[in-house]
Amino acid sequence: MIIREMVEGRKRSIDRRLNGPIEQDFTRPMFSASNIKYELSDRTRAINYGGIGLFHQLARETGLIDAIDRNVQLLKLHLPYHESDHVLNIAYNALCEGRCLEDIELRRNDETFLDALETDRIPDPTTAGDFCRRFNSKYRIGRLQDAIDEARLNVWAKQPTAFFEQAVIDMDGHLVGTTGQCKQGMDIAYDGTWGYHALVVSLANTGEVLSLVNRSGNRPSHEGAAPQCDRAIGLCRRAGFRRILLRGDTDFSQTEHLTAGTATA
Repeated sequence: MIIREMVEGRKRSIDRRLNGPIEQDFTRPMFSASNIKYELSDRTRAINYGGIGLFHQLARETGLIDAIDRNVQLLKLHLPYHESDHVLNIAYNALCEGRCLEDIELRRNDETFLDALETDRIPDPTTAGDFCRRFNSKYRIGRLQDAIDEARLNVWAKQPTAFFEQAVIDMDGHLVGTTGQCKQGMDIAYDGTWGYHALVVSLANTGEVLSLVNRSGNRPSHEGAAPQCDRAIGLCRRAGFRRILLRGDTDFSQTEHLTAGTATA
């Protein structure tokens, strides 16, 4: 309650500053700071991404951490990191506006970030890259997706009964351009974009991505959509949705799959 009052108080304070009367002396610039001092405090430290601790708590309470370690087995020994440490390290880097694995080095040298996760260290970019290269088959990638789905089901189980009335599954292709030159699978899309054409299957009810398949930039939107839709349907059935609606543009209307979709979904 005290924290909420502090936040509301700061909101009121900034509102007064922004919406209050403007100073009438227009003979000098508004930015007038001249005597700025910097001090370092031993007891008080700040973090740019204060929500990282909550993200980790969410991962733990939804069972995601245990599910990753149970389903994804890529390391013979844990010295010292587990599979969940590696996966979350990359995910947290993205959540903290990291654009590439090299940005993990910023997190490694941020003591407050390490304190928020209650750890002495996190994998460095080189180690993270080595871990990524271990996903050398669709099976291993699928096992990581299985772990995410386990946590997803735990979250859905907390929803009210009305949530399970109907699942609306969207499918679409998204062009993803890149400045790289030697990345595997890159190609030129129909509009000249140099990169990839990712297939995204999502749950419209919540906006969450159920599966994402990276494809070469010159591939059609519908390629590989049927197996991913079957997977999404199976997941929604496990969750207890009473009706399932598949939704996509005309490119996804494949005759060989329409009859089966009408009969089962």
